[in-house]
Parts: sequence; structure tokens; C-alpha cells
Amino acid sequence: MERKVGSSTVTSKEVKVALEKSRTLSSEEEKVLRMRHGAGAPSKSAPLPRAAGNNEELGDELLLIEMQLMKAMRERTGQTKSASNKPKAAAAASATKEKIVRALRKKK
Repeated sequence: MERKVGSSTVTSKEVKVALEKSRTLSSEEEKVLRMRHGAGAPSKSAPLPRAAGNNEELGDELLLIEMQLMKAMRERTGQTKSASNKPKAAAAASATKEKIVRALRKKK
């Protein structure tokens, strides 16, 4: 085995290309190399890796969980699917508010 003499500089572009080709690194190792050499993600428009991989049953289960979580979040924040309910609710709220304000003015 020969010993290398000298030094070389690795650019962020070279690291980025090498990481795109590599399939043996764990996600943590890849993250460390990207941070260490300033190599960004492959593409901003690239799809995120699927947690289920090729397992369709697991993918369906994860989709179901995601849908349940989104529904619970909408209920908690008060968001509804139809935007037509908002003007009616706002009008009813303002009518109630006006009624309360009138009653308080009469008390003075």
C-alpha cells in the first residue's frame, strides 16, 4: 500500500455528486457529510423519501394515520372544508355581539 503525499481539496459540488451516487451511507452519515462540506440537498423539488419504502400495506397504514391527524388538527383549529360557513358564522357572531353591546348601553 502506497502512502499518498500531498493534499487535495474537495469541493462541495464533488461531495454532492458523490453523495447522490452513494447508497451505502445512513441518513445520519449523509447529513454529517453535507453539513461538513457545505453540500446542499440534491434538489429542492425532489420528492421526500417514503417511510414505507415498497411496503404497500405500511404505506396505506401511514396514509390513514396522516388523514386522521389532519382531521383532528382541523377540528382543533376550527378549520372547515367549506369556506361558505365562515361568512354565516361571522354574521351570527357580529349580530350576537351587537345585541350584547346594546344591552350594556341600556344599563348605563
